[in-house]
Amino acid sequence: MNETTSLPRALALTIFCLIGATAEAQQPPATSPSAWTWTADANVFVGFNHQTRLFANFAAWESQNWFMGTGDRDLGPGRLTILGMASLEPFTVGKLVYAGGLNISAGGSPQLFQTGESFEGVPLVNYQHPHDLIMGAGATYRIVRPNVAYYVGADLVGSPTLGPTPFMHRPSARNNPQAPLSHHFLDSTHITSGVVRGGVAPGNFGFEASVFRGEEPDENRLDIDQPRLDSWAARVSWRGGPWQAQFSGGRLHEPEWFEPYDMTRLTASIAFEGSVGSRPLAATMAWGENREFTPFKGISFGYLLEADFLATGATSVYGRAEKVRKQILGLGFHPKGFGHPHVNADIDAITIGAVRDLPWVRLGRLGLGADLTLYRMGPDMALFYDGARSAHVFIRWRPGGTAVTHVH
Repeated sequence: MNETTSLPRALALTIFCLIGATAEAQQPPATSPSAWTWTADANVFVGFNHQTRLFANFAAWESQNWFMGTGDRDLGPGRLTILGMASLEPFTVGKLVYAGGLNISAGGSPQLFQTGESFEGVPLVNYQHPHDLIMGAGATYRIVRPNVAYYVGADLVGSPTLGPTPFMHRPSARNNPQAPLSHHFLDSTHITSGVVRGGVAPGNFGFEASVFRGEEPDENRLDIDQPRLDSWAARVSWRGGPWQAQFSGGRLHEPEWFEPYDMTRLTASIAFEGSVGSRPLAATMAWGENREFTPFKGISFGYLLEADFLATGATSVYGRAEKVRKQILGLGFHPKGFGHPHVNADIDAITIGAVRDLPWVRLGRLGLGADLTLYRMGPDMALFYDGARSAHVFIRWRPGGTAVTHVH
């Protein structure tokens, strides 16, 4: 597929969905079963990010954000859903980053111990990359029968059947502006150029499979990468009441260009979205592991526990605890066939934060928030990262009303 021509089509689909959703909100619901139903969702953080460690302090003014629209209608024996999703992070992340009082060129949002993807030909370390302008563009067709449902779908940009719900859509993480350190063990395939998927859901269970492009997005955040179907994944899921769980695995073809080896990824997660007494609570517990097919068979992993609790009618308290084993020191380009052992570091991180919604705002939910993250590491990493901590102060906005539901 030609990358130049695919980008305008995907942009048009995203804008079409968002405009349609806005128009639908201003009109009475359609009664025709063949009419389109539109839904919009978004999440926007604007704020100050400060990261501190031995020998280096980094700060940034930035905005993490995404906007999504879906449209669905009855078609034949089933229902068709189209989705478009976009982010302005290529313009709002990595631009106003300061170190030593100087504005520097950065590949993303400063974040201690974060890795994944690259910037200017160098693997990113201590930065979370911005998401692509086009985060999603695809369609799903679902047929529901008594006690069983079937679906098939295809995405120019989408998410294969691998991992839990991506962090930006998880209710347990939606008030947290910082990506998990375990992102590239769990849900980093959520922006994949080229996905074909299908599944069957008997009762509360789901069985899905997909083929997709295994390579991570390239450094050009404004284009759509060439789709390829060179990787595969499968997922088994279950949902009952406020609980849902999944186990998934896949074979990814050379996900990182600077480590040109295939990888097996395994993930498992349990999520709760209900209430404690009369107060809403969302929580996720997850594990992910990457097994690289290098001569030294490198294995890295991450554990995650996160939650968001509506403590009062306007105040949400959120937290995240992680334990990861990943390569931080020694990341760099290694030609295919070049054998080298990975020196993995063990990192523990715990975040606590809160967001207070402003009641006088009518156009969506506007809130003021802040959080603090503390880290623990081995003595090898303390030589470079002693005293590591990070903090955010931000404004968060999302539309009011019913948001798009993400279920695995």
